Amino acid sequence: MNRVARASWLSAARRFIGLVALPCGVFVPGAAFAAPASAQAGYMLACQGCHLEDGRGFPQRGVPSLNGFVGNFLKVPGGREFLVQVPGAAQSELSDERLADVLNWMLRKFSPAQLPAEFVPYTAAEVGRLRTAPLAEVAPVRARLLQRLDSVTTP
Repeated sequence: MNRVARASWLSAARRFIGLVALPCGVFVPGAAFAAPASAQAGYMLACQGCHLEDGRGFPQRGVPSLNGFVGNFLKVPGGREFLVQVPGAAQSELSDERLADVLNWMLRKFSPAQLPAEFVPYTAAEVGRLRTAPLAEVAPVRARLLQRLDSVTTP
């Protein structure tokens, strides 16, 4: 992780600890998120280390930007599953419910204009079913999905 990503992650972690610390300042691992920004806190823990606070990612290192694009995956067969099965999501310590909340927040935050009109939010049950088969090879699956997306958007 480069210095910029590390600084961003540390800043996020400091803010997160404030969300789940007890009044006496004792951090409780796995404590339930009570704050309205809980999905954002989940993003900070599980996704921001690679995709950064603003979702711009590190395209030069193979970490794609989420901004103005991630919602497009929901327009092609396999794309919805892909977002749950990428290792960072599927293997995160987030519960199925929390991961569903994070994915729904992320899609609405970084890519609302690209969401299909018939967008159905992820559920904990769906996430639980899909994350049992995380992707071992992300790049080829992503490339196939992008190819499908090109065929859908190209007249």
